[in-house]
Amino acid sequence: DNWAFLYAQRLAFKQELPLHVCFCLVPKFLDATIRHYGFMLRGLQEVAEECGELNIPFHLLLGYAKDVLPTFVVEHGVGGLVTDFCPLRLPRQWVEDVRERLPEDVPFAQVDAHNIVPCWVASPKQEYSARTIRGKIHAQLPEFLTEFPPVIRHPYPPSCPAEPVAWEACYSSLQVDHTVKEVEWATPGTAAGLAMLQSFIAERLKSFGSHRNDPNKAALSNLSPWFHFGQVSTQRAILEVQKHRGKYKESVDAFVEEAVVRRELAENFCYYNENYDSVQGAYDWAQTTLKLHTKDKRPFLYKLQELEQGTTHDPLWNAAQLQMVREGKMHGFLRMYWAKKILEWTRSPEEALQFAIYLNDRYELDGRDPNGYVGKLQEGGTEQGALSLMAKATVGCLWSICGIHDQGWAERAIFGKIRYMNYAGCKRKFDVGQFERRYTPRT
Repeated sequence: DNWAFLYAQRLAFKQELPLHVCFCLVPKFLDATIRHYGFMLRGLQEVAEECGELNIPFHLLLGYAKDVLPTFVVEHGVGGLVTDFCPLRLPRQWVEDVRERLPEDVPFAQVDAHNIVPCWVASPKQEYSARTIRGKIHAQLPEFLTEFPPVIRHPYPPSCPAEPVAWEACYSSLQVDHTVKEVEWATPGTAAGLAMLQSFIAERLKSFGSHRNDPNKAALSNLSPWFHFGQVSTQRAILEVQKHRGKYKESVDAFVEEAVVRRELAENFCYYNENYDSVQGAYDWAQTTLKLHTKDKRPFLYKLQELEQGTTHDPLWNAAQLQMVREGKMHGFLRMYWAKKILEWTRSPEEALQFAIYLNDRYELDGRDPNGYVGKLQEGGTEQGALSLMAKATVGCLWSICGIHDQGWAERAIFGKIRYMNYAGCKRKFDVGQFERRYTPRT
């Protein structure tokens, strides 16, 4: 289910050439830990096996693409290169670095297999909100939201087979933190991801429309890790979920809104705004209001270590943080509350954003993702407004702290016009005590 892969195979067919798949394993990436690398590598083992069955050699190259891929291209007489797309600056730089080092006669194509409507096709500019991008995406879904043609067993074998991947060497090449352990609830790989999708449709989809804001209810898709690592395509999930619209219209429509419109809105922001992970990326009204209130007295001031260990005065916040540390995921409703309290309890909006992104990228399985920076929730609802959560279970740090894709609210201390949330509001929404008891600190 990968349009870049399918396009590459089509090119190979046309030229009657073998097809190679390469993955360049970088030793470190932002704040990723062994939790993230383990999930990715075990998923890649499944990809390698599948490639073998399809007569397509799979190569795992250790190092940055610019250092290892151009050499591989020359040594294997590669006639053309196809890559996937990510709007974040580091992966975009990797693509640019490879482009500069490739032989001039090797064409290089990029396919946005990540989004349903390709990012640069959905809109040519940064969109202000879901309201401004929704119509553009829906108008193009009939063209792009189609069934995948199958990848077939490749009829043109390579002149020399791929060397078997030394998976142990892959692990030892990493320069990442091993103290953040892999999680037990999510098995890496496409097979496990598709099984999670089927369990969502069979057991939780019926509740998604009505209960997705209650952290005590099992109503979420839980698909975000497999989406993030490309092990399950969002397009596949939408195609499968939409088959049940006749039965669960509200839930299916909400899922499509969040997994397509909100998700692609976050991609749009990161693609067109180079300050997608800093206060400078916020709208002028938000920067102004945050600046006006920077010197406001904070009720509590916490260091990063206190936040990381979940030792604040607020038992609900601590429980949410501990859920993220232990499980690599936090319920989307609580991620709004979690990020907004970091703004309230740190010295400045800049520090709040830095802490929130660090914790998100270090512990969340789907960290280092456009949705983690700016993912937005669905509009509507109650006094809190926008309270439904993303299908990727990711509420963006800039949405929560800097008001991206949101509007100005009544002015108050510290927050200015940024949307406010508090403990009492959460108590009105769900049984806070039940959630706190689930994630008590371990003595």
